[in-house]
Amino acid sequence: MNVKFFLLAGTVAPVALSAQNRPNIIYIMTDQQSAAAMSCAGMAEVKTPNMDRLAAHGVRFENAYCGMPLSGPTRSAMFTGYMPSEIGTIENGIAIPDSLQEHTLGSLMTEGGYYCAYAGKWHANTVSLPSEYSFGFHRLSMNGDIGLAESCVEFLRSKPETPFFLVASFTNPHNICEYARHQHTPYATVEEPPLEECPNLPANFAVNPYDASVLAFEKKQSYALYPSQDFTPDDWRRYRNAYFRLVEAVDAEIGKIVDEIDRQDLWKNTVIIFTSDHGDGCGAHQWNQKTVLYEEVANIPFIVCLPGSKNGGKVLPQLVNNAVDLMPSVCDWAGIDMPAGRQGVSFRGIAESGLPEKPHQKYVVTETNFNQTSGTLGWMVRTPHYKYVLYDKGKYREQLFDMDKDRGEMQNLAVEAGYAQVLEEHRQMLKEWLEKHPAPGREKHLSLIPAD
Repeated sequence: MNVKFFLLAGTVAPVALSAQNRPNIIYIMTDQQSAAAMSCAGMAEVKTPNMDRLAAHGVRFENAYCGMPLSGPTRSAMFTGYMPSEIGTIENGIAIPDSLQEHTLGSLMTEGGYYCAYAGKWHANTVSLPSEYSFGFHRLSMNGDIGLAESCVEFLRSKPETPFFLVASFTNPHNICEYARHQHTPYATVEEPPLEECPNLPANFAVNPYDASVLAFEKKQSYALYPSQDFTPDDWRRYRNAYFRLVEAVDAEIGKIVDEIDRQDLWKNTVIIFTSDHGDGCGAHQWNQKTVLYEEVANIPFIVCLPGSKNGGKVLPQLVNNAVDLMPSVCDWAGIDMPAGRQGVSFRGIAESGLPEKPHQKYVVTETNFNQTSGTLGWMVRTPHYKYVLYDKGKYREQLFDMDKDRGEMQNLAVEAGYAQVLEEHRQMLKEWLEKHPAPGREKHLSLIPAD
């Protein structure tokens, strides 16, 4: 691996190249993993010893959310710093705008003196990075979990002469999509145990009686996306078993990278961030796949390991958007100025404080677009104690949940007069967010917020 070649091929400030005291940064990402699907998060049905190792060395954020619960849009947001609606990347297969393709997070880090390497799934349009050197990254491996970890280990053993930014982007547990369609799972084998050995149904398996009616409509639009339409409770138990086994499969691959971090004691001067692009319904409210704004889909794992394992093992409640907050945070650690126009918030200060009471952003927003079916739009506003959801059509399109008492989202408080003030406060926060994030159709979007 010719590290020097890539550095010379890019635009690198000589002063940045000598900044050896800046931390290395490793970004590990899975695909379609819910925040709860880790044993360190208290999930008894899954064993994730390597994610747990990261949590023991790092800070785990309980309230981290994706930018949009679909791979391409969230990944585009991660590497541009813009929400999907702002730049039009509202569906898989839509390319990052030409004006931003040379101004991605990889480009910024390369220009700032970091050696940037990327292994695995890209999916900000093309599934893999389109060429050996693109978007500021040196491509170590193509999409796919087989050999991905090994390519990262090889990179780490090459000992780059400058600080590095390594992205390890795994596909699983995304193979649950193939499993649900009775197709081959390409990156892991799922063993089918006896039914009595499969996980039971989740406590929120039932659909909330005041759930947004448009979700049932969207589910009926595509059997390929939602083959669970005729699932029995036993089918759901087998689905949950497969999902957790796929999480365990990717955990084992992540372990190969964590082992190398151990061998080289890279904990001393490396920031390690672990997350997923979005979650999976996993049977909650009888939902599979993504796109919807249920907690299992929007709430994602988020672990930040600081140099020296500072604050290791702590769990923090502050709100994080893992899409637009990534760029300002990575740039913060790298000492690189953020380009104008991005509105994400660095989580470095919160992680380094380790204090659950330290103020941070007052809310985060996840947006969605059912472009793959009939085009329903939706937004989620998450505040410290509540979650507000608005869809653009249908009955009960407003949802409000007390996240301290009802994380399973079974009691829609938007239908109760006693929560009218809380509901209005969250409407106003969504209005504020929409006005701050210009995008095509925003005037129409603003008109969707109920006035009373």
